[in-house]
Amino acid sequence: MSLLISSAHAADAAGPGGLDPSMFNLIFLVGFGVIFYMFMWRPQAKRAKEHKALLGGLTKGDEVITAGGLIGKVVRLNEDYVVLSVNDTTELTFQKTHVSAALPKGTIKQI
Repeated sequence: MSLLISSAHAADAAGPGGLDPSMFNLIFLVGFGVIFYMFMWRPQAKRAKEHKALLGGLTKGDEVITAGGLIGKVVRLNEDYVVLSVNDTTELTFQKTHVSAALPKGTIKQI
C-alpha cells in the first residue's frame, strides 16, 4: 500500500509564512492582554480615581445625587458617612461611597 502513497515530509516548523506557531500564540496572547487593558482595566481605574476625588472633595453645602437617585444637600460628613438634607425637615444618612455625583449649585432649587 505504501507504494501508491508517497510519504509526506514535514516542512519547516515555521511553515510557509515563516512564523513559528508558538510565536503566533504568544503574539495573540499579548494582543488579547493589550485589548483587555485598553477596554476594561484602564476605564475602570479612571472611574475609580474620579470617584475617589469626588468623595475626597465633598464639603458641607454641596449638592449631590446618590446611587439610589436621591438628591440632597450635604449637612454633615465624617470619614465614612454623609448626612444629606433632602428637604427642610428630613435628613438622611448615607455611606460616602453611595454618593455618585456632585451637582452644580442651585440644582435643588430648580427642581
